[in-house]
Amino acid sequence: MKVVLVSGGSSGLGASVVEAAAKEGWRPFILDRRPPAAPVDGVTWVECDLADTGAAEDATRRIVDEAGRLDAVVTAAGVDVPGRLADVPAEVWERTVTIDLLATAAVVRAALPSLERAHGTVVTVASTLGFKAVSDATAYCAAKFGVVGFTRALAAELAGTVGVTLLVPGGMRTPFFDGRDEQYKPGPDAQLNDPANVAAAAMFALNQPPGSAVREIVVCAEQESSYP
Repeated sequence: MKVVLVSGGSSGLGASVVEAAAKEGWRPFILDRRPPAAPVDGVTWVECDLADTGAAEDATRRIVDEAGRLDAVVTAAGVDVPGRLADVPAEVWERTVTIDLLATAAVVRAALPSLERAHGTVVTVASTLGFKAVSDATAYCAAKFGVVGFTRALAAELAGTVGVTLLVPGGMRTPFFDGRDEQYKPGPDAQLNDPANVAAAAMFALNQPPGSAVREIVVCAEQESSYP
């Protein structure tokens, strides 16, 4: 049975990836601060605050030890607290960048020895705002632009040993927008995608035959305003 680690797998896109992987017979492990809202049989949750990159690395290694192998990693964890740079507290700004970018690298770093043994696959999750910068999103754009660069460099570094895919979703119908000021929430006519569609794209990348790699996938609603 193949094993996949999904950071941020308790909700949103991560939860959809976990569900899709479990349906295909994979054994998913969730790395998240909170437990999944709807537990799935055969899925293991490991508690971890991804704002602590050292803890993220340690938790990833524990998962490898428990599972005995690791075939794939999907770094779906992502947060954002929008606002003008001068108005967002430094610790909030830096937590966004840490979870969205630095924890992505930390989890992948800790998983690499096992992924190399399995000739596995990494799927990182960026955003259409990793290509298009918008106002009041300096932390999120900085992090997601960073994920794009990180993933492209990682693909070059690991070519032939580990598959690397950059997954770029547009806006999705998830709790990602909960708790925001109204001005930063999608309007009633916003075109948002079903996260299950994006999860299906992640699974497509994970199920490539030997010798084939999907380098980048953009998945968004047909009328997504932030892409291209």
